[in-house]
Amino acid sequence: MKQTLLIVRHGQTTWNVEHRLPGQLSGVSLNEVGHQQAARLGDALQVFPISAIISSPLERAYHTAEYLAQGRNIEIMQEPDLMDTNVGPWAGQVIDELSKNDPNWKAYVKDPTVAPEGIETFPQVQQRVVNAVERWLARDDIGAYPTFVAHADVVKLLVAHYARLQPAQAGVLSIDNASVSLVEISKDKQQDVHPHVLAIGWSPKPSWLKAPEPAKPAPTDAQEAGEQKM
Repeated sequence: MKQTLLIVRHGQTTWNVEHRLPGQLSGVSLNEVGHQQAARLGDALQVFPISAIISSPLERAYHTAEYLAQGRNIEIMQEPDLMDTNVGPWAGQVIDELSKNDPNWKAYVKDPTVAPEGIETFPQVQQRVVNAVERWLARDDIGAYPTFVAHADVVKLLVAHYARLQPAQAGVLSIDNASVSLVEISKDKQQDVHPHVLAIGWSPKPSWLKAPEPAKPAPTDAQEAGEQKM
């Protein structure tokens, strides 16, 4: 059996704009841009016969999942193990301030495989989310196009797992708000799993794709003559 996993990051929140670390705090919802992004992604993914939608229970992910479910007879199922990284007391703090004032944070950014007590390491997060996804994939009713809606770290670590990257390498991946990563999984006769990463962080309107600045029109002969008289 072949399955195509759609792994989605939630739309933008005000905390994303403020560069504030949400962690597993509840109450962080999509902002206006985030709703627009999620709606746009939902429209783009209509080409896929999504068979199931499994979401982190945190509002920003669940509300994104609601856009993916529009027009489909699918109930959104919640999975607590898809929640964002547990960052303990860092949750709610601005990243720039942590970078200036907290050496533990700076060490964690440099090597997320090691963390202070009460903070999840990347290997711990990866084990949690991979186990969750594999539990869902083992179900008979999950179908060929299961969709998992979660958070940046979760998406990075799932993609890293299927791409055979170490957890510490996941940080180099760029995952836009309201983007989808696709992983095709097939099994051979011995039931060995063979994953293929088809896309990483695809978005209908990626944040990194900026329109070029319009070129200034060349001055006319009259303008040049006028400038020479000034």
